Amino acid sequence: MGRRTVLTRPETPQHPVDELLPPGRMATVALQHVASMYAGVAAPPLIIGAAAGLAPAQLTTLLAASLFIAGIATLLQTLGIWGVGSRLPFVNGVSFATVSPILAVIEAKKGAALPLIFGSTLVAGLFCFLLAPLFCRLVRFFPPVVSGTVITLIGVSLLPVAGNWAQGGNSQAPDYGSLANLGLAGLTLLAVVLFNRFLRGFLQRISILLGLLVGTLTAIPLGKVNAHALGSLPVFELPHPFAFGAPQFKAASIISMLVVMVVSMTESTADMIALGEVVERPADNRTIAGGLRADGLATAFGGVFNGFICSAFAQNIGLVALTRIRSRFVVALAGAFLVVMGLVPVVGGLVSLVPQPVLGGAGVVLFGSVAVAGIRTLGKADLSAGSNAIIVAVSLAFGIFPIAYPAFYQAFPDQIATVLHSGISAGCLLAVTLNLLFNHLGRGREVPPAHVPQAQIAALGRVGDPV
Repeated sequence: MGRRTVLTRPETPQHPVDELLPPGRMATVALQHVASMYAGVAAPPLIIGAAAGLAPAQLTTLLAASLFIAGIATLLQTLGIWGVGSRLPFVNGVSFATVSPILAVIEAKKGAALPLIFGSTLVAGLFCFLLAPLFCRLVRFFPPVVSGTVITLIGVSLLPVAGNWAQGGNSQAPDYGSLANLGLAGLTLLAVVLFNRFLRGFLQRISILLGLLVGTLTAIPLGKVNAHALGSLPVFELPHPFAFGAPQFKAASIISMLVVMVVSMTESTADMIALGEVVERPADNRTIAGGLRADGLATAFGGVFNGFICSAFAQNIGLVALTRIRSRFVVALAGAFLVVMGLVPVVGGLVSLVPQPVLGGAGVVLFGSVAVAGIRTLGKADLSAGSNAIIVAVSLAFGIFPIAYPAFYQAFPDQIATVLHSGISAGCLLAVTLNLLFNHLGRGREVPPAHVPQAQIAALGRVGDPV
């Protein structure tokens, strides 16, 4: 008798998104993610708390809550549970789009504003969670000509943030825009570039973190690092539900927050598509629905525990593109660090020691990398077709207008201006509308060129996928 041949199935190679890295390497890159997004997640509660006239202890509570909820949201996004989460290396935190309408509520309601804000945030979160399966179906309207335009706008719209940080972050400060601040930013940028050029392997991939370290150490003798605030922070503090009073619900405030939630959902959808391009796992309906559910659940959780609307952090997409470390477990660990920082305010205070100019120097590379990812995506669209060129040209223009001229849409009604004031949202809405006009209504859809991977084409068209 001949020897029996046993057929075995070839093992499917593990996708880099699902790769589990060695603990030391994972922790280092996770800290780099935290350092990259800390200023963005801390700024809204600090601005809102100052406008509401909160005492230092209350301000600490607000900041700790934002860090804690950002960590919970990031864990939901990366690990995923019961259809909640994109299972991508996706960082979430407080959306800056929420600041303007919240300041308007504070101006109108004075001391009674926070319970009203948190009640509206709770409603907005539930709205996002329930609407996610419908909203995610818009992915079919984000072919490369649209998604590339939006991703490019995400990077371009973030660059002024890096410029503001490089000058000092606070335009009222006497040293804002000083040569010392710009020099720190320039040194940090130079360090990141040189580390990226001359280092190899893992050290090259953490060039951002090394640049931040060089910039911070240089800032100490210049008096730019203030460690005195650490002494007033509590060592451990549990989040308290409704610490500022029972939530209140009023139609005007709820509508305003729902508008911001839709803006954040649009940006999160675009960011998930961008991240899918970066990690080479295209975001389909199921992915986007899960991601939006995580946004909604974290936002509702924030309404209970003194937080605000949660959305994607595009700068961390740039970090994933730059480091080429695509593991979602790295970002999950970053989420765990954020939870700890929320529970242990002193730990969060240590990260806050990084001066704004240093963050600005690193931000140039981070945010520029997002724009480059958008340009790369646009390369997959057939821009030789006149209609696609018009879509990109007009959408970029209207997305950049509010970035270059912040008062461009001030004559519009407040609810509409809130949406259009975000260059990302304005450009996204126009790109989707023009794509419908040119490529869907009465004429065939945009046909991606032959070099676009078939998996990506399929992902962009999976309208019937279960969510």
